[in-house]
Amino acid sequence: MQYTHLGRSGVTVSRLCLGTMNFGGAADERESYAIMDRALELGINFFDTADVYGNPQRKGLTEALIGRWFAQGGGRRERIVLATKLFSPIGPEINDRGLSAYHIRRACEGSLRRLQTDHIDLYQMHHIDRGRPTTSQLDWFGAERELVFPAHLDPAPPWAEIWQGMEQAMREGKITYVGSSNFAGWNIAQANERARGRGLIGLVSEQSVYSLAKRTVELEVIPACRAYGVGLLPWSPLAGGLLAGGLAQAEAGSRRAHKKLTPDQQTRVEQYEALCRDFGEEPAVVALAWLLHNPVVTAPVIGPRTVAQLEGAVKALSVKLDGETLDRLDRIWPGPGGQAPEAYAW
Repeated sequence: MQYTHLGRSGVTVSRLCLGTMNFGGAADERESYAIMDRALELGINFFDTADVYGNPQRKGLTEALIGRWFAQGGGRRERIVLATKLFSPIGPEINDRGLSAYHIRRACEGSLRRLQTDHIDLYQMHHIDRGRPTTSQLDWFGAERELVFPAHLDPAPPWAEIWQGMEQAMREGKITYVGSSNFAGWNIAQANERARGRGLIGLVSEQSVYSLAKRTVELEVIPACRAYGVGLLPWSPLAGGLLAGGLAQAEAGSRRAHKKLTPDQQTRVEQYEALCRDFGEEPAVVALAWLLHNPVVTAPVIGPRTVAQLEGAVKALSVKLDGETLDRLDRIWPGPGGQAPEAYAW
């Protein structure tokens, strides 16, 4: 296993992060335990979850499953860097969402209970808080609840309040580091500047959607991470299976395949899988290796549903992509043209 620091922090994590979104769903509890046990055997010490993972009827199911795995003992909790997230609605009450100091405290305590631990190593904001709930969140609250915001006030919680909530949890020993997820580049800059004013380290990681097939973060997010020493944790590194034998899945009618490949996608996937055959590696391995060659990337978040998928992903650590292969990949899956503003201006 290979290891690196989590962003500019001093904590050391594996170059692959075990994502647990499938636990309790696509992977039942027994298989989930087997995946986590095997991850430890392989040297993976970085696990990621969220307070809403599970299913719509049982949000928190995945955290509870991990907590039961910790309870088996054997130093399981002590051997990993544990990350979870907050933001999305986790209950029917109006304050069961967002990044208010009120919700940070309650969400953190709820995650600790479910995870059966006394601290979270990396507490991540799952999304920037705009203050106004989305349509789906309003559906959760119920149509009879009318939300009225003063016209002269920004409904989003101020960064002073967000960092107050996080700082309180840090003082109490409940969380160690703070990270973000799905933030824009300017959100990362703003969060870290406000943290600096409070004498805090600020964000140490950003978890963004990033893969060969989805490279928009190269415009602003990756430059912001580089500038602030924030480690990038790519989620959906295989583009929902598109980069993991997506062509064969589509032809077989797999329920996990993309609905129907567009002609452009079909062409790109055909070219990509031909490249992987020439290179002698599975498509999923090449996709992960491509992410790992980026120095801003701390660890792709992999989401195996089986032990075999986990073991396959680890192979990416030993794969080195030469310049010619990287150029071919860029031609098949072109990015936005570099970082902003050079990608679109002189």
